[in-house]
Amino acid sequence: MKNEKLTRKEIIDNRLKQAGWNVTDRTQVIEEFDIHLTVVEEPTTPYAGHQYSDYVLLGKDGKPLAVVEAKKTSVDAALGREQAKQYCYNIKQIQGVDLPFCFYTNGHDIYFWDLDNYPPKKVYGFPTLDDLERYAYIRKARKQLAGELINTKIAGRNYQIASIRAVMEAVEKRKRKFLLVMATGTGKTRTCIALVDALMRAGWAERVLFLVDRIALRDQTLEAFKEHLPNEPRWPKQGEKEIATDRRIYVSTYPTMLNIIRNEEKSLSPHFFDLIVVDESHRSIYNTYQEILDYFNTITLGLTATPTDVIDHNTFQLFECEDGVPTFAYSYEEAVNHIPPFLSNFQVMKIKTKFQDEGINKRTISLEDQQKLMLEGKEIEEINYEGTEIEKKVINRGTNALIVREFMEESIKDANGVLPGKTIFFCISKAHARRVEEIFDSLYPEYKGELAKVLVSEDPRVYGKGGLLDQFVSNDMPRIAISVDMLDTGIDVRELVNLVFAKPVYSYTKFWQMIGRGTRLLEPEKIKPWCTQKDNFLILDCWDNFEYFKLNPRGKELKGQVPLPVRLFGVRLEKIEEAQTQSNVGIVNKEVQKIRKQVESLPKNSVVIMEAKHELQRLEDENFWSNLTSDKMEFLKAVVKPLLRTVSDVDFKAMRFEKDIVEVSLAHLAGETEKFETLKESIIEEIGELPLSINIVAREQELIRQAQSNHYWATIDEDKFEELIQKLSPLMKFREAVIPLAPAKFNLKDIVAEKEFVEFGPQHEALSVAKYRELVEKKINELVSSSPILQKLKQGQEITTDEAEQLAEELHNEHPHITIDLLRKVYNHRKAALVQFIKHILGIEQLETFAETVTKAFDDFVSKHSYLTSRQLQFLDLLKNFVLEKGDVSKRNLIESPFTMLHPEGIRGIFNQKEIDEILSLTEKVLAA
Repeated sequence: MKNEKLTRKEIIDNRLKQAGWNVTDRTQVIEEFDIHLTVVEEPTTPYAGHQYSDYVLLGKDGKPLAVVEAKKTSVDAALGREQAKQYCYNIKQIQGVDLPFCFYTNGHDIYFWDLDNYPPKKVYGFPTLDDLERYAYIRKARKQLAGELINTKIAGRNYQIASIRAVMEAVEKRKRKFLLVMATGTGKTRTCIALVDALMRAGWAERVLFLVDRIALRDQTLEAFKEHLPNEPRWPKQGEKEIATDRRIYVSTYPTMLNIIRNEEKSLSPHFFDLIVVDESHRSIYNTYQEILDYFNTITLGLTATPTDVIDHNTFQLFECEDGVPTFAYSYEEAVNHIPPFLSNFQVMKIKTKFQDEGINKRTISLEDQQKLMLEGKEIEEINYEGTEIEKKVINRGTNALIVREFMEESIKDANGVLPGKTIFFCISKAHARRVEEIFDSLYPEYKGELAKVLVSEDPRVYGKGGLLDQFVSNDMPRIAISVDMLDTGIDVRELVNLVFAKPVYSYTKFWQMIGRGTRLLEPEKIKPWCTQKDNFLILDCWDNFEYFKLNPRGKELKGQVPLPVRLFGVRLEKIEEAQTQSNVGIVNKEVQKIRKQVESLPKNSVVIMEAKHELQRLEDENFWSNLTSDKMEFLKAVVKPLLRTVSDVDFKAMRFEKDIVEVSLAHLAGETEKFETLKESIIEEIGELPLSINIVAREQELIRQAQSNHYWATIDEDKFEELIQKLSPLMKFREAVIPLAPAKFNLKDIVAEKEFVEFGPQHEALSVAKYRELVEKKINELVSSSPILQKLKQGQEITTDEAEQLAEELHNEHPHITIDLLRKVYNHRKAALVQFIKHILGIEQLETFAETVTKAFDDFVSKHSYLTSRQLQFLDLLKNFVLEKGDVSKRNLIESPFTMLHPEGIRGIFNQKEIDEILSLTEKVLAA
């Protein structure tokens, strides 16, 4: 283990150099920085009254910016914590400078302490001079977020303002991680942009990274930033590959950013960003890319549309939230039930065919089809498939044709009532999608192949201006996009009115993302001729998905796979143990060299590897490898083996073959004959799939031929195993996969076994109310032709009080239940006169419901007071619901329950007098409406 001097020279100096600091240049770094203390008594030694900081990093003005306290590698870095802190405060006091930033390290572990602001945090590198200057500027210039206004032109809905305020309040409380749960379509990106705007204006953030999981979402996010914050420079520009350091907004996919931080030639500083936003923060992303979040020293905001009750424990833990309690949540139900709604509701129609329900067999195939099959020479007895095997082991055109016909009959149509509105068909496979497209073309030839189109990610015709996706979004045709995975998430088409689940879905997160494609409402200023109205959308569920998720709310849990490099390392360790048991030193030495090579391939810049650097020091000692005792083997298994998961830049096909050979060689060494034979057969099969028509493969023709003979394997030894690895594993990338047996294909007549609307999601309006409104509207429209008073209203003329009374009598005679009290109840308007209801029904003027009037007034109030705190917004929400429920509110109510739940003094403890007056004026206004 290195002492402090060696640690500093060999490790810390080097790590400072990586961050751009020249330790030998005293205008940048001063080693053994002398801090003169004020000492009252006579000094007894030359060092009395002095403290010596290991390193002080200087700013451009020559003043101390940061203190670095060094400890030797063998001790905990935290031993330098109090010392470093003391040096920082003494430098500030004695030199009259701003408080320096505090670092303490043992070479491997570096801790950063922003004193007076945040607790210490482990970081993965020192900041550059620019980073420290930026940190110092932010610390000095940032304003209080409580008074910072939110740009309501970017995000002006009440829940968007409340979510931004919740994050800003948590930032001021020095929290580092936040989680927003917002239903698809509620404007997560816009909310984020408004938050970024507020943090930048308040001086809390200069550089922001937005992480997404697909290139299409990256481009969509860049466009959104361009629209709402046009003056903030963004990365990447069109065609830009290299990371640029002069922008403010960075949008990247996870793999791109992972490659950037692992790049040893041109790495990005761990202190480069001030805020990271993680889109779709669910477990699958963190399993793979948590390294990015660990690497950067920033505050982090997670966004997800997954409902709170199914977000897993790990996600809440990652964002330092209690289980089930995100920083802010706004659900699909809240958005749908808002008045007016922010998202579209949906109806679900379940369609199940006879074959899906009972399978394809002699019992379910019609007699007519059985005769046809016999004429084709097929044995009816041999046809026996489960319903779940359709589109996997068996393809039946009749089932797909039935689903298409049912869709055309039941779908929500355009304004002409002929063609279905915009629709996504979710299919099982690309072949399934093509078959569905072909059925649309053959059943509806009059649309000349334009009605339905397949959109799959590998088709270059899908992308760009005028591409298939652009046609689907911007043109009348195609009406139906047939998709396999590509349109499950991320696509934003407000005009979507039908979703067809022609496939089973097992992930609840993905299921809700798919439903989210249809939840957006139309924008009144951007109405398209093929969709002039959207009250709700229809889901045709052909695979019982809703039933599945009622029974399995969390869906199917996917089992994690052990990465291939980890498995290869593990098999080699097993082989070493077996060779040690047999005292076969030659094999032990050979395998030790191999695992050492694997260890050397670990990415040095990976956070996971940096984290384990202290433990990995053991492997640098040659003596470690000379005699692998059981405790050393345990160390390799428990500590080193899991680190191999970070290896990504390798030929995995070659590695898989190498792993198979090591496995078979282990079985050979251990004398496990049965296992050896099984593994041997599968390896012979792999070798047999190498295409000799490729020159580089043909060069090894002789070995390929021999390796498929029994004689070769009967005389196999370690040299031959090694030869197979060296010569054939690099060729495995050319291997031709054997085409699996094609599924059985039929065209049998299928029939609907089950068709029904199912209840799912927010509650629908009570049928009796809807029916009454229908009755009233029908009666009034019927009376127009015979009633001169109604004709007068229809022509836009006003009527007298006497005429109004006469009209009321006419309506009562027509139907005794058409009364003003009932109309007020059904149309939810407490004060409207009969004439106003009739004008509303005849479409002459729009009558707002009491709920619409109240909600609109409160939303406007919140939008104009975007500085309100989370608690104040909570109070207003409670007040709005109180008014809607009770239909009244007095001053006294505001200092009683339920308002005293937020503060013992009710409104007085939450708002100042000016704000209270404004709120009282607001309630008077809505109650007078």
